[in-house]
Amino acid sequence: MRLTALSDAAPRPRRIAIGTFDGVHLGHREVISGADTVVTFEPHPQSVIAPGTEPRLLTTLGQKAELIDNLGVEELVVVGFDTDFSSWSAEDFIERAIVDALGATQVAVGENFRFGTKARGDVDMLRADARFDARIVPLLEVDGEIVSSSHIRGLVAGGAVEYAGQLLDRPLWLDGEVVHGDKRGRELGFPTANLVPDPALALPAHGVYACTVEIEPGGEAEGQYVAAVNVGVRPQFHTGRGELVEAYILDFDGDLYGRHVRVAFGKRLRGERRFVSVDALVEQMGRDVEDTREWAARVGA
Repeated sequence: MRLTALSDAAPRPRRIAIGTFDGVHLGHREVISGADTVVTFEPHPQSVIAPGTEPRLLTTLGQKAELIDNLGVEELVVVGFDTDFSSWSAEDFIERAIVDALGATQVAVGENFRFGTKARGDVDMLRADARFDARIVPLLEVDGEIVSSSHIRGLVAGGAVEYAGQLLDRPLWLDGEVVHGDKRGRELGFPTANLVPDPALALPAHGVYACTVEIEPGGEAEGQYVAAVNVGVRPQFHTGRGELVEAYILDFDGDLYGRHVRVAFGKRLRGERRFVSVDALVEQMGRDVEDTREWAARVGA
């Protein structure tokens, strides 16, 4: 799949799907179906229109590109969403982006898609333009709920990673580099690979999760493993380190410092809490590991 900036795009007959597509969830896939080109925005428009109100994201641009590539799309066009672009009128967006830059013959969007300054453009404006066919995709419902990025973010924030994964059609991912911690886990008998989460990304509610961890190719012990993962601030020890993601990788003994890994959240096991003693914490960690093994056996991880 080619990655193209809108400013570098050469017009040609394209079947395009337009949207922010954060998460590339089941509803987004309905919009993208049949398109050879996906048009998305970076950064999230809300971070420019109303800084400080933007949501925590489900995907980085790289993850979004990976997911869209897996759908068989030929080209991903990235619109640099800045203050200048945010001032484009709806007519400007159709003329300058859809027609002149991209040469679109078909435009697919979700039925609630808005565009142009003050979101004045809507699907009726696209339908009325005779220069391309407009494909307006109804919002997808699952279990009586609209599938949307905001709904999935709410599930993630509440720790409901299993259901979020169903709507994403994949687990929630966290990619990152393994960093040095205070080695507290090793002292307790559960050495962990530690990641500092990107504050721009959606993070599950504090607690312990059954997960898989994929270690990047090209080094020792590459591949996928099962892990019990703690998300939180470790209230037992008052470290002051802020939020941390700590993965105890089952049946693994190796050095992962500086390696890139992907944590895929499978199931929430329990909330994060302070125990009456370190021994009680260690006992619970043992139960967490056994619960993780049971989960992995059940789902075939």
